[in-house]
Amino acid sequence: MTETGELFLGIIAFAVLIMAVIQVAAIFAGVRLAKRVDQLATQLDQEIKPLIANLTAMSSEAARAAALAAKQAERIDKVFGELVERVDKTLAAAEEFVTGPARQGMAIMAGVKAVVDTFRGLREASRRRTTAARSTVDEEESLFIG
Repeated sequence: MTETGELFLGIIAFAVLIMAVIQVAAIFAGVRLAKRVDQLATQLDQEIKPLIANLTAMSSEAARAAALAAKQAERIDKVFGELVERVDKTLAAAEEFVTGPARQGMAIMAGVKAVVDTFRGLREASRRRTTAARSTVDEEESLFIG
């Protein structure tokens, strides 16, 4: 071989050596990167799982609280409905209590007034008759010459 061939062969050997070193370094870097990614994945898994569990527990508690709130709202609605119904019944009974005797009292008063008006009418009729009889007697006496 010639010197130039040996020189080129030496350059090729040196280039292959550098490429091998770079490849070995890349493999080590890849292994380190893979370990680091694995650690990050493990750490993320350890930190995220409790967070997801807490979120799940919180969402189930929120759903339970919403169900309880809906149930309480239904109970309150029922209680207020019953309260309104009882108040209506009480007011109707109070109105009947007040207006019933008031109607009867008004009827009695109307009857008493009719009786009083009747007596007044009879008394006035009696006065008119008495006055008419007196005026007739006075007229007759004035006509009497004696």
